[in-house]
Amino acid sequence: MRFLYPPVEPHDQGMLDVGDGHRLYWEVSGNPNGKPVVFLHGGPGGGTTPMQRRLFDPEAYRIVLFDQRGCGRSTPSVVSSRAGLRANTTWDLVSDLELLRELLEIERWQLFGGSWGATLAMAYAQTHPDRVRDIILRGVFLLRRRELDWLYRGGAGHLFPEAWAEFTALVPDGEDPLASYHHQVNDPSAEVATRAAAAWSAWEGATVSLLPNPALVATYAEPAFAVAFARVALHYFVADGWLSENQLVRDAGKLADIPGRIVQGRYDVVSPPFTAWELHRAWPGSELRLLPQAGHAVADRGVLDALLEATDDFRDNG
Repeated sequence: MRFLYPPVEPHDQGMLDVGDGHRLYWEVSGNPNGKPVVFLHGGPGGGTTPMQRRLFDPEAYRIVLFDQRGCGRSTPSVVSSRAGLRANTTWDLVSDLELLRELLEIERWQLFGGSWGATLAMAYAQTHPDRVRDIILRGVFLLRRRELDWLYRGGAGHLFPEAWAEFTALVPDGEDPLASYHHQVNDPSAEVATRAAAAWSAWEGATVSLLPNPALVATYAEPAFAVAFARVALHYFVADGWLSENQLVRDAGKLADIPGRIVQGRYDVVSPPFTAWELHRAWPGSELRLLPQAGHAVADRGVLDALLEATDDFRDNG
């Protein structure tokens, strides 16, 4: 069993003005002269945490973390202002990554993304392949219609009927769950919005782990996290991520010269393996690791081992 690298503190950090009223929190830790890697957090609407720095050897990597528009320590936050959703699309985030890369004077970097972070990694890499050295993905989600249908329109509910009943209790009969929750989490009433956000987030918390994890469900349902998570995620999902259907699989051939490692839980309910499999088949430079006893969560069996092995392999091979 592998262990995370020891805790490390940032040696550089700041707020990047990316326009449209948005300022993004960013930080750099590890070796200032090491191999650059940028961590792309999930959600959309999640944020960065100190643990994420520990996936990389701090003596070898220059570790870049940032909070995407509207969430984390970036401003304005969607928790306190609807302005956090203005000019907040996949392609705005791709542009933000380029501004951050230029600010830090990085020529090419490694991309590391899990769940929604995998979507953003693919969108950025297919737009700027000359700026990418290698890619590590976990729990692959590519914001395709059938992925959204599976998780939010009943498929996963067959495996988690009790959690699905709680999730759909707030959805009026005949309404689409995504549209209904999108309306509710943006309700002018803070009580209505917070209740809907907590229910939305708790559904993902219930499905994210291979084995039940009540503490994780409680963390997902905590209002400060849930409101940002639900508002940003639904903002993206009702717009199909501003992507054409299957775009990121269809265009994966653009990454033929970029090596990649895909780490995927066999029993991932949030992001079922068919997406990772199809991306791997379309991406000539990729290697797929299907973990036989894991779901979507980083804490599931074998996931951290596989991710640390990947960062170490790419550390040693370029």
